[in-house]
Amino acid sequence: MAVRYNFRRFGEGDDFDDLDLDEMLRLLGDDFMESGDLDEAMDRLLREGFTTADGERIEGLRDLLDQTRSKRRELEQQADPEGELQRYRDWLDEIEETEAQELDQLLLDAEASQDQRRQDVTRDLVDQKRMQRDLMSDRLSERLRDYSNYEFVSSEAREAFESLMGELESDVLNTYFEQSKEFLARPDPEELARMREMMDALSTMIEQDRRGEELDPTFETFMEKFGEYFPGAQNLEDVVRAMAERAAAAEAMFNSLSAQQQGELRNLFSQMMENMDLNFSMNRLVSNLRMATPDIDWNRAHRMRGNEGGPFAESASLAEQMGQLKGLEEFLGRANAATGLPEVDVEAVRRNLGDDAARHVERLQRALRELKDQGFVERDGHRTKLTPKGIRQIGQQALKDLFAQLRNTPTLGAHREARVARGGDREETSKPWQPGEPFAIHLPKTLRNAVLRQGPGTPVALHPDDFEVEEYEATRRSSTIFAIDLSLSMAMRGNLVPAKKMVLALTSLIRSKYPRDFVAVVGFGETAQELKIEDIPALSIDYNYGTNLQHALALSRHLLRRERGERQIVVVTDGEPTAHLMSNGEPFFSWPPVRETLEKTMAEVMRCTKADITINTFALDIERSQFPFVEQIAKVNGGRLFYTDVDELGSYVLDDFVKHRHVS
Repeated sequence: MAVRYNFRRFGEGDDFDDLDLDEMLRLLGDDFMESGDLDEAMDRLLREGFTTADGERIEGLRDLLDQTRSKRRELEQQADPEGELQRYRDWLDEIEETEAQELDQLLLDAEASQDQRRQDVTRDLVDQKRMQRDLMSDRLSERLRDYSNYEFVSSEAREAFESLMGELESDVLNTYFEQSKEFLARPDPEELARMREMMDALSTMIEQDRRGEELDPTFETFMEKFGEYFPGAQNLEDVVRAMAERAAAAEAMFNSLSAQQQGELRNLFSQMMENMDLNFSMNRLVSNLRMATPDIDWNRAHRMRGNEGGPFAESASLAEQMGQLKGLEEFLGRANAATGLPEVDVEAVRRNLGDDAARHVERLQRALRELKDQGFVERDGHRTKLTPKGIRQIGQQALKDLFAQLRNTPTLGAHREARVARGGDREETSKPWQPGEPFAIHLPKTLRNAVLRQGPGTPVALHPDDFEVEEYEATRRSSTIFAIDLSLSMAMRGNLVPAKKMVLALTSLIRSKYPRDFVAVVGFGETAQELKIEDIPALSIDYNYGTNLQHALALSRHLLRRERGERQIVVVTDGEPTAHLMSNGEPFFSWPPVRETLEKTMAEVMRCTKADITINTFALDIERSQFPFVEQIAKVNGGRLFYTDVDELGSYVLDDFVKHRHVS
């Protein structure tokens, strides 16, 4: 078993799992070869997620989008500023009832005393208090203001009102300043003065920054004095962003109510700020925050359908979270996930959806980053494309898949000849021996492996894993042209992608295992043209009809004209020839094929045969009785013919290539 070591900085990421880029590239490559658009393939992969080699499921952006929507709907059922308004109304009603009962009791006690003067004075006091209450507004904010100037007869009612005002003032402050949650009771004048000073200093700095002036106070001085309000802030932008998000959340809470309820709540907040002498400073600060954060939607509103009251600060927090979820939802729903993914705020995902969701986003971001950093993909203008390294990697992966398919299919490769290449110069390299391979043992390295495994001492016991065999470099080159049918039927029958994977796999094999070999690719439809290997993954089929095998063979023969040694054309097609080049160079198409097309194609087959070029044909979805022409090619040329389906195409071509590549 091979041992692989990977190093990185400690603490980088949430876990130490390695990204399986090979698997990701394989999935990406399959989709890319199907669609021909790498950006679309990356977008689908990132949206749908993927499974790593060890079976771990990495959720895609679509799963995260569903979680985001579900979480936002859940929060909508919790927030209820209207219920909180009603709670304060009910609380004040209870205070009024307590005061009224006390007044009634005073009048009863006076009447029971039989003291006329006491009765008159008490009756006047009760009438006066009742008149004050009757003249009060029905609006909660105005009633609270009036009761602030009211002298309670009931000590119990007075204490309850003070508790109400203390809780309400703290709730209002908590709505804008989360750090004010440390207030356990009604804020004292000294702390309110300090808060007002903080708001004025922050407004001054924002205004100075907007004008491009030097900050006075400096940010450092500001944080020394007021840093507990903004834990973790590193600069003025952090402070402004934190305050603006919170203030915008309060606005969203207001906007979520009906017009009447919204007006009542705004008046209530204004009244509380006025009571605390913070109204001017708060209005100035909110105005500056609006100008400093044009990217924030200050008019946003959320559906708040909770049925239980809760602090306004809690509704604001829920509104802030719903705003973040809404922004995340819009971001995740954007058309191009590959472009937007790096901008997703992982910490916002963690706060709103939890550690698991954040970890999935980080893994996707890291996978996307690694694809670029390791040179597998790159941006070309507004498009993403595979680099030559990425194409080679996809080809290697396709080759691995084909070898795996060969190992699992006994009927393929079962009669492979066991031979050792002796016609070349021995290389100064060796490789581990694979069971079933013919070999010439590399004795020094084999013995070294055994000693390293068992340690010093004799006798040296050999194990199969110790064996290394010599590699030989062929002195004779082999030249291969892959001629791929690009007629419309190849795409319609789903044959194009397997054909592209086969070409990538075999070219990867040739370039790595037989670097002296010549290899090229020709695509043919209405006409034929040479294709660059790097263009194969994105290759698509235009809506041109025709299977011009004649032109493909002629072009292949031309490309092989200066090559020596074993030369072959590997033809992959799903139909008989239906097009040829006329004397003027223009293509002619006819279905069913005319005699001239078949004659010109066979004439090119004979030219290839005369030039000692072997034509091996892999016929897809062709019934022998219906299309005998491919059999005629094999008879005339002497090459091999395989009738196969698309699922076995790659393994058939690989098996045939490996078995028949002659190394002299």
